[in-house]
Amino acid sequence: EHVGDGRRGRNIQPAGRGPLRVLFSMGSFWYVRLFESVIRELAGRGHAVHLLGSGEGKDSDRQWLGAAEALMADCPGVSIGWAPREIDDEWVDLRLMVHLGLDYLRFLEPAYRDTPALAARARSRTPRPLVTLAESPVLNTRLGRRVLRRGLRLVERCLPLGRQLAAAIAGERPDVVLVTPLITLGSRQHEVVRVARELGIPSALCVGSWDHLSSKALIRERPDRVLVWNETQRQEAHAYHGMSRDRVVVTGAQCFDQWFDRRPTLSRDAFCARVRLDAGRPYVLWVCSALFDGSPSEAEFVARWVAALRASADGRLRDVGVLIRPHPKRGFEWDSVDLSGLANVVLWPKQAEAPFHEDAKANYFDSLYHSAAVVGLNTSAQIEAGIIGRPVHTVLLPEFRPNQQGTLHFHYLLDGGLLRAGPDLAAHLAQLSASLAADTAAAPLNRAFVEQFVRPRGLGVPATPIFADTVEAIVAAGARARAEAWWAPLGRRALLPLARRTRGTVALHAHRERRRREKQVERQAERSEAVARRASARLAAREARTAAHAAARQERLREKRLAQDAAKGRERLQ
Repeated sequence: EHVGDGRRGRNIQPAGRGPLRVLFSMGSFWYVRLFESVIRELAGRGHAVHLLGSGEGKDSDRQWLGAAEALMADCPGVSIGWAPREIDDEWVDLRLMVHLGLDYLRFLEPAYRDTPALAARARSRTPRPLVTLAESPVLNTRLGRRVLRRGLRLVERCLPLGRQLAAAIAGERPDVVLVTPLITLGSRQHEVVRVARELGIPSALCVGSWDHLSSKALIRERPDRVLVWNETQRQEAHAYHGMSRDRVVVTGAQCFDQWFDRRPTLSRDAFCARVRLDAGRPYVLWVCSALFDGSPSEAEFVARWVAALRASADGRLRDVGVLIRPHPKRGFEWDSVDLSGLANVVLWPKQAEAPFHEDAKANYFDSLYHSAAVVGLNTSAQIEAGIIGRPVHTVLLPEFRPNQQGTLHFHYLLDGGLLRAGPDLAAHLAQLSASLAADTAAAPLNRAFVEQFVRPRGLGVPATPIFADTVEAIVAAGARARAEAWWAPLGRRALLPLARRTRGTVALHAHRERRRREKQVERQAERSEAVARRASARLAAREARTAAHAAARQERLREKRLAQDAAKGRERLQ
C-alpha cells in the first residue's frame, strides 16, 4: 500500500578521499529527528559527525537530547556539544536587533500580504524602534525597504563574530559545516556560516522542513550549497532568498525515507486492542498541528468535530472509530478536554510523543497504517499519511485560516493534490464518508504528489544516500577563504558606542521571554503528565474494581456450585 516500490539508491563515496569531519550545527536537537538517517549514513561511511546544539537554547534543548545521545551510542563516529554562549559580548544586543530587523522586513513584502500571522510573529519579536522605522510612511515602500535592508545589512557585516563560537568551530577542524534550520527569527547560526566562510570551510544549509524557506527568516549569510527536497523549494531558495540555482541541490526529503519500506509492528486487531478502539470498525486518525500562538484551541475544535461525526445521519460517520494523536509540542491543549463520554474515541498516546526512538516510531507508523483515513489542519503528518497511502483530509474554517491558507507552504499540499479539502464542515464530512466507503487505498492518488514533493529523483530512490553523496561532493569541491571587507573594522569602530548604548536592552529581554515560554511549556508538560498519571490511576483503579467484582462473582458461583453439589450428595444418601 506504500507509494514507494522499495528499491534503494546506491552509496557512492568519492574515490581516494578518506573519512571526513562533519560539523552539523542545529538550532536544537529536535532536528536530529529530521536528519537521523543522514547522520547514520555519514557515520556508516566512516565519517565523524559532531552535532553542535545551540548554546542559546541549551536548557530547553535537553528535552530532545535523548535523540542525540541515542545516535551517539549507536554510531561511534557521532559526538555532541553546544555552541558557547557569549555572555560578556558587548555586541550581542546590537547584533540581535539587526538580525530581527532584517527578518521582519521580509514579511512587509507584497508576497506576504495574505499571511498576516507570519508578519505578526516577526513583529512581536522585533525591537520597537526598528518596527517603527520599518513601518514609517517613508520606508514602508519597496524602495524604502530596500534602502533600510541595505543599511542594516552593512551594519551586520561590520559586527564582529563571537570569538568563542569561532574558536569552537575551528577547534573541531571540520571538513564541512552543515547548518539547520538557519532561518529562525534572529538566528545566530548565520555566524556559523560566516565563520566557515572566513576559515575556508565549505558550508551547506540543510532545509529541515517544507515550510522553512517560505515562512521563516531570510538566508542572510549565503552558504556554498543549499540542500532542498524538491524543485518547489529550489525555486523558493532562488526567488525568496536570492540563491543562485546552481548552488541549490535537490536531494529529496530524507526525513521521510524511513516510512517508505516500513511494515507495521502490530496487526490491526492487536493495535486496536492496545489503544482501546473497536477492531470491528474502521477508524479515522486525527493528526494535530503546531499552530501559531494565539490560535483557537485545536483540541476544542476536534471535540466539536467528533460530536459532528456522532450526530451525523450517515452511519459510516456516526459509527467510525476516532484516534487522536496530539502534537508533541502541544499536548497540553488536551488537559481540559474530556473525551470519556464518547464511545470508540481515543486520545493516544496520552502523553504526546515525537517519533524519536524505535517504539515511538512504531506507535506512530502503526496508527497511520491501520487507519482508514487521516485528517489534520496543517502538519507534516499529512505528508507521511500520503506516503503510506491513506486518503488525507482537511477542513477549511475561518478560525484556522491563518494556519492554513494564510501560509504559503499549506498551498503546496492543497494545490499539489494531496489534500481532500472541505470548504466547510458539512462538505468535509461528505468527503470523509466517501473515503470510508471506498474499497481502494489512496496510494495511486497520492503517487504524483509524493513523487514531485518527496522523492523527485524517483519513488524508488531514497533521498538519504543522495544527501550523503552531496555532502561528500561539497567537500570535494572545496571552498576559498573569504576575509571580511576591508572597511568592516572601520564600521565596527564607528558602531561601538551604539553597541555599548544598546547593551542589555534586547538580548536579556529575549532570553527572559524565551525562558518564560520554556517554563510555560515545562509547566504545561508537567500538568499533562499529572493528568495522564491521574487518568492512568483511575483506569487502573477501575480495572482493579472490575477484576475484584469478577473474582467475587466467580467465588459466589463456585460456592453456589459447591452447595448444589453438596445438596445433590445428601439427596443420593437419602
